[in-house]
Amino acid sequence: MTVAEKLVDLLKAQGLTCATAESCTGGGIGSAITAVPGSSEVYWGGVISYDNSVKHGVLGVSEETLATVGAVSSETAAQMAIGVRKLLRTDLAVSVTGIAGPGGGSDEKPVGLVWFGLATKDGVRTEKALFRGDREAVRAQTVTHALGMLSVAAV
Repeated sequence: MTVAEKLVDLLKAQGLTCATAESCTGGGIGSAITAVPGSSEVYWGGVISYDNSVKHGVLGVSEETLATVGAVSSETAAQMAIGVRKLLRTDLAVSVTGIAGPGGGSDEKPVGLVWFGLATKDGVRTEKALFRGDREAVRAQTVTHALGMLSVAAV
């Protein structure tokens, strides 16, 4: 059984719904969830906010946050998760924003850095990960981690 299949089963068992806000994964989390038959009972949808204008205009990430700490930050991940949960009216929402590479990294924010947000009725929390590998490896690890975060929240 895949991580996504386990997640869908957990959400169904708990009567919960979820949504996704994705940047560096470009829809990979939503794709993994919707590959599971019956996922339409628990997955309402997602927003691919690859550009900052979508993070701000659709998800409600503040311009100040984007200007001061940037798109790849705890603050942005938190605001993305809150925004998509509110927009799609779900119980849970996960967000990802990071640097998949091969370019775009810096000493402060290296390639492989990903921030995750998880919004629930109890609030929002963030996690940071630094993944290794090429672009696809970073993206795949990000999808798996995000699915895991949703699964833990669904228990």
